[in-house]
Amino acid sequence: MKYILLIYQDENSRNEHTREECKNEARTLIQELTAKGQYLGAAPLHPTSTATSVRVRNGKPLVTDGPFAETHEQLGGFYLVDTPNIDEAIEIAGRISGSHTGTVEIRPVAELSDL
Repeated sequence: MKYILLIYQDENSRNEHTREECKNEARTLIQELTAKGQYLGAAPLHPTSTATSVRVRNGKPLVTDGPFAETHEQLGGFYLVDTPNIDEAIEIAGRISGSHTGTVEIRPVAELSDL
């Protein structure tokens, strides 16, 4: 089963040192997941100040600068994994450094065979 692990945290909570630690932990986790055939992808996101939101209303796009919603924690990155069950996805989520200072949301990925 494919799961997306969405990492939410205060994007201003890390300094340069903790960002580097996070990158090193991510490299290790990705290597371990790759060795087990579970790694499908991962990426950090640029800060919410770089976001653009698009909404279509009455057939016309409304484009605004900034994230979809103002929140305490922002979506900062993701992992896409393939695990046999939710329990293994939970174990992986607990190993993501963002889970120690923020939240990792686990969502099953719906696979559409007709696309």
